[in-house]
Amino acid sequence: MKLISWNIDSLNAALTGQSTRALETRKILEKLHDEAPDVLAIQETKLPATGPTKKHQTILKEMFPEYKYVWRSSEEPARKGYAGTMYLYKKGLELKASYPKIGAPEPMDSEGRIITLEFPTFFVTQVYTPNSGNGLKRLADRQVWDQRYIEYLQQLDKQKPVLASGDFNCAHTPIDLKHPENNHHSAGFTDEERKDFTQLLDAGFTDSFRKINGNVEGVYSWWAQRVRTAKANNSGWRIDYWLTSNRIADKIRRSEMIDTGKRADHCPILLDIDL
Repeated sequence: MKLISWNIDSLNAALTGQSTRALETRKILEKLHDEAPDVLAIQETKLPATGPTKKHQTILKEMFPEYKYVWRSSEEPARKGYAGTMYLYKKGLELKASYPKIGAPEPMDSEGRIITLEFPTFFVTQVYTPNSGNGLKRLADRQVWDQRYIEYLQQLDKQKPVLASGDFNCAHTPIDLKHPENNHHSAGFTDEERKDFTQLLDAGFTDSFRKINGNVEGVYSWWAQRVRTAKANNSGWRIDYWLTSNRIADKIRRSEMIDTGKRADHCPILLDIDL
């Protein structure tokens, strides 16, 4: 089974925009279609609360004719057009989608951050983890989110094996970012966030990238858009993950990044697993 996960930084803009960046993003979507994944998880869709518009639906049908999709958008009391997630999955797959609330501080549970697909013998779930924000203003709430999310994955794992992907907004170890020495008080690399991620793995989950690739350095999934030289200098962070239940980790065949050329921000991540 081949699965891809990507924080697209606005599916809305990618499908309807005409900027250079929108065109770059559409080319990557075409590349992902050509990869023919069974499941494509997308974070930060920034779609309306009512979901894809008719224009979005028409374009998705043209770009991904072999796929169905489910979506979850930010809704009141959260900001409109913020966060949001979507799954595209091949027609014919037998699954059931759910849109859990995990008891996180509001409005996090209303920001459309989690969708779960239940297959006959396993779960696939994606997350767009809240960022701790400038000045770490949201760190305390983020820590509550982390604990509730761990509990949620454990509940799934008790029923059947789990594949969990998404933008976890955490570089777990110093080799997961280019400049760890300068970022110990930066959102995504605080001691608190890294400890929480360790707790997540200790709860029964495997970081598929490290499982397959070991302690390779210099491989990242995000480069700051606002720093023009970040991508060219590979000054990045690995904050996007495919996790699996420990008991199926030996079935992982590939876990890798998908190249996006000069386009900064997140790159898609691929998991190939024998299920």
